[in-house]
Amino acid sequence: MSLITSSSLKISATVLGLVLITSLSGCAPEVGSEKWCKQMEDKAKGDWTANEAADYAKHCVFK
Repeated sequence: MSLITSSSLKISATVLGLVLITSLSGCAPEVGSEKWCKQMEDKAKGDWTANEAADYAKHCVFK
């Protein structure tokens, strides 16, 4: 009986983890969107990656 409970618990924990990861990955705005540009403006310039800086210039400055 404990084998069934343990197995069910592992499956439930795995499913819960996958749901959590999936829901969190949808939170980031699309690169180039107004929301993304605003988020980048609020972020310290020293924390930007080279790709973020290039994308910001391309999508938010030189529209």
